[in-house]
Amino acid sequence: MRRGFSIWTRLGLATALVLAILLGIAAFMRRLAPVSNTAATRFDAIVVLGTTVDRDGNPSPDLLARVIEGVREYERGVAPRLILTGGAAHSNFVEARVMARAAEALGVPSSSILLETNAMDTIQNACYAERIMKAHGWRSSEVISRPSHLPRAGMIFSRLPLDWSLHAAPPLEPESPAYEYGASAVETAKTLRYILWSRWTERCEP
Repeated sequence: MRRGFSIWTRLGLATALVLAILLGIAAFMRRLAPVSNTAATRFDAIVVLGTTVDRDGNPSPDLLARVIEGVREYERGVAPRLILTGGAAHSNFVEARVMARAAEALGVPSSSILLETNAMDTIQNACYAERIMKAHGWRSSEVISRPSHLPRAGMIFSRLPLDWSLHAAPPLEPESPAYEYGASAVETAKTLRYILWSRWTERCEP
């Protein structure tokens, strides 16, 4: 007589099914994520979201791509200033300071760069950048990050009292399909965490 699955096997299968369903919902919501709440093409500031720095304090290719695109948009006249946001989230180096050095090396004057040096995640990137803008009376921003990051960033910025639009920073070199898939998978998991947890527990307070 065949024995059925053990209770632990059934529990594991049920957990895997629930997780797959939740990840599917997160992936669907990423497709529906807002990309802007304004038709404007000129903004008060360009907000560049931080990411990893290497062990020597140099920008990762992803971070450098974001800065380069921010500088391009600045030179195009999209906004008269850059807000570079990111603390020491992944190393001992403050991401915003690393980005500022790169932006200045690309020709942006320090007078056009504002640093937000405390954010440890995307919610704080958005919240603390908005505080800087509010302090200066600025009400609109173009937000720059890698394409896979932007859907979650759009969900977060949509909760702030700003006019904003997302702008993708293309990679410095073509990325393999496996890398792109991995980046999207990680962002889908982070989106699920945001939907279920961070959205409710990590709020942007005045």
